[in-house]
Amino acid sequence: MNNNSFKVGDIVKGQITGVTPYGVFVSLDDDYTGLVHISEVSDKFVKNLQDKFNIGDIINVKVVEVDEDKSHVKLSIKKIDYKVEETLSMIPESGSGFGLLEANLEKWTSKKIKEINKKNN
Repeated sequence: MNNNSFKVGDIVKGQITGVTPYGVFVSLDDDYTGLVHISEVSDKFVKNLQDKFNIGDIINVKVVEVDEDKSHVKLSIKKIDYKVEETLSMIPESGSGFGLLEANLEKWTSKKIKEINKKNN
């Protein structure tokens, strides 16, 4: 468990590590990552997050929910000033987002297929 825990309602700075059609992945520190779901970006319709956010950008985010066990937080930028003028050094991605999924998908699916085939035979 981390000593650096975040509390619901905290507004903290983070660095964008990924932008997808459904949300923005944000690294808060070396241990915690989070997602700003597209529904937590604005009260208005948002067509394309990639038009609004870039990997490496530093933004303010509001903590909505904390999962201490997974070091993951749900984030929001609705109704806060999320823009930050300063630049921080790039925080390397630490296994969150789609990289981990892409690297392991074939291994995981073949393992599951073998289990299913074994069970059915």
